[in-house]
Amino acid sequence: MRYLLLLSLTLSYVLADLELSGHLDVEAQAYLIAPDEKHASNLTLKQTLELRYGEGDLSGYAKLYAQEDSSDFLKETKKNERTFFRVDELYARYDLEDDALQMGKSIKYWGALELVNIVDVFNPRDLRTDIFNSQKLGVWNISYSHFSEDGELSLVVKLNEADQKMAADSYVYYFLPQFLHYDEHLQTSNGRNYPSTYLSYSSSVESEYAFDYALILEHGYDSQRYFSRSVLNPLLLHQNSYLVNKVMAYSTLVVDTTLLKLELLYADVIEDKSVGDYSHIAFGFEYTIENIYDKAGLGIIAEYYRYDSYESDKYDDIALYETMQNDIFIGARYSFNNSDDTSVVGGIVHDVEYDEQVYYMEYESRMNEDIKIALDYYYIEPSKSVDTAYASLGRHQRIGLNIAYYF
Repeated sequence: MRYLLLLSLTLSYVLADLELSGHLDVEAQAYLIAPDEKHASNLTLKQTLELRYGEGDLSGYAKLYAQEDSSDFLKETKKNERTFFRVDELYARYDLEDDALQMGKSIKYWGALELVNIVDVFNPRDLRTDIFNSQKLGVWNISYSHFSEDGELSLVVKLNEADQKMAADSYVYYFLPQFLHYDEHLQTSNGRNYPSTYLSYSSSVESEYAFDYALILEHGYDSQRYFSRSVLNPLLLHQNSYLVNKVMAYSTLVVDTTLLKLELLYADVIEDKSVGDYSHIAFGFEYTIENIYDKAGLGIIAEYYRYDSYESDKYDDIALYETMQNDIFIGARYSFNNSDDTSVVGGIVHDVEYDEQVYYMEYESRMNEDIKIALDYYYIEPSKSVDTAYASLGRHQRIGLNIAYYF
């Protein structure tokens, strides 16, 4: 409980001067089908604290996160090593009439699709968190944005690359072979402080149909990383990051009650011995039926994802642990449109090439303004013929419950 106590003391100290909000979560997960050597369940305590400060054109924001896994503080023979404290965001922002300058650690959100946002590449993921609801790691950056009637033009410089820590191999979502030791220190081609530069433009077109789009150009380290063994110690595994020139785009188009969505990217890899140029494209739609029953709405969702690498002598999607390389997602969202914001969403992801499936369902609702309840169910039927990322986890079934108190 030491991290939660630390956040509580921080809360008491800054209460008089800052606007505070956050939530406390208790999350329980039971793995009905999982490898025998993994924990069959886990209980996780989480706390998120957000601090805001504003005076005139100057504002500041901080987001702190802490979690504790029950296996780490109970008398377990194997610990998951999922207990930690993290500063997700910490930045200052200065707003002018048509411009904004921001400096610090932050998280950005890019993309349009329901299942996976393939262009949401600015922040790496925390590999100690649930793979089906993974959390982003904040990164240090400087950004300048100009706002006009037509849209927003932004220049963002990421100042360093973050390590991705992993849980212990007793955690059910640890996906590497157990006989290998993972070294969390990232290996980079040009040093971890080589700046990654992003130039983005986003806009909305108001006409008979609502059309939103964004274009992003990047030069710097790729969001896709790969694993390799150490030359000196073949049992030591570490991540590698390499330079790319990358173009990305995403858009949405609303036609009556149908939302059309598109995301695409192309990466020109700059002289890496293991990874070659690649592209990733995803598109889909969501058709909404209003007032099915007592103001409720039903959304029918379909999406397709395609990943292609263009150098056959280098790592392919299997070696890169890419899960959305030739996949169809069919799902639905039922929104009750009540005061509790109750919704149910679920579907099936079918890998066309490797014949594997992921089934899931998520339920969310509020008991009142302060308490939120979420239930989920996931089932993985991995490929029987190819060693995919899901095959490394094995056949899998889980149920989960999250109860969060917001303040």
